[in-house]
Order: sequence, then structure tokens, then C-alpha cells
Amino acid sequence: MQPDNQRIDYGAAAATETRNRVLRNTYALLGISLVVSAVMAYVSMSFGLPHPGLLITLGVYFGLLFAIHKFQDADFAILLVFALTGFLGYTIGPIVGYYLAVNPNVVVNAFTMTAVTFIGLSAFVIMTKKDFNFLGGFLFAGILAAFVAGLIAYFFNMPGLAMAVSYAFVMLMVGLILFETSRIVNGGETNYVLATVTLFVSIYNLFSSLMHIFGMADE
Repeated sequence: MQPDNQRIDYGAAAATETRNRVLRNTYALLGISLVVSAVMAYVSMSFGLPHPGLLITLGVYFGLLFAIHKFQDADFAILLVFALTGFLGYTIGPIVGYYLAVNPNVVVNAFTMTAVTFIGLSAFVIMTKKDFNFLGGFLFAGILAAFVAGLIAYFFNMPGLAMAVSYAFVMLMVGLILFETSRIVNGGETNYVLATVTLFVSIYNLFSSLMHIFGMADE
């Protein structure tokens, strides 16, 4: 028989390997998803395709999100991820095109800050392995409240509230990146498809919110 401490070492090594595999797969899929999204944004921007509108965007977004969660372990789940990230890229293309025409610095600054923020937060969590699981409840409530406030600002044309929602989403997405990366690093998230979607949505919302903030400040 093997000593108990040796069996424990094997178990710890297996858990570490699982976490490392999820982390590798997540960032590999995230990288490809960002490329897919960027290509679709370029296509929609280059051909002047119209934004589908808020209601269609939300319907397709939540529909694909539901499908990804339902079929998260299926072989075609990755195709659903590409469908979601490609669609979100298409929706942000006209917005990026607008800001590039008005003031390219808005897009450059938003992109730079998004990249620095994501890389910095991810590196911090991976190196320290700090547990941010305690943020879960706060993030759920905060995102729900900000989402509802965003709908109110949109339908009632309230630019001040829209700006406040953008600032709130910046802070919430920072928290979500910390939370999800922490779950991956500490073994709380074992499905790299779901982890990829969460991180992608965080990056997307962070980038779009920063564009809105910089764009309003430039007016």
C-alpha cells in the first residue's frame, strides 16, 4: 500500500494539472474568440452594416448564452461560443466605426485601458492565487441593478444615468475578471467554455463602457 501522504500528493498534483489545463484552454479559446469578434467588428464596420438594435441584441445574446450553458459539455459548445463572440463583435462594429470617425483616440484609449486592465488583473490573480469568490453575490446583484438602470437610461433617454451605468459596469467588470480568474486558478471553475464566455463578456463590456465614457468626455 502507498503511504497516505503519497496518495495526497498524487491528488494534489492531479488537481493542479486540472486547473492548469482549464487555464490554458480558457485563454486559448478566449484568444481565438477575440479574433473572431474583431473580424466580425471589422466586417460590420467596413460594410456599414446597421446595429441590430437593443432588443434584437439582447434576444440573441441571452439565447446564445442559454444555449452555451445548456450544452456546455457538448462538442459543439465551442461553435456556440464563436457564434456569441462573433455576434457581439458585429454589434460593436458600428459603435467603433462611429468613434473612429469622430475621434479615433476614444477607441485607442478604451482599447489600451481594457488590455492593460485585463492583463494586469489576470497576472495578479494567477501569481498570487488570491481568492475573490466573496465577490460573487455582490457582482450578481450589481450587474443586475446596472443592467436595469441601463435599460431605463436607454428607453427614457437619460444620458446622465447612462454615464453612471458605464462607470458602474467598468467597476463591475473589473470585479468579474478577478472573480472568474480566481475561480479558474483555485479550482472553482472546471469548464473552460463557461470561463471563456465570462471573461469575454467582461472584456466586451469593459471596452464598450470605456468607449462610452471617453466619448462623452470628448463632447
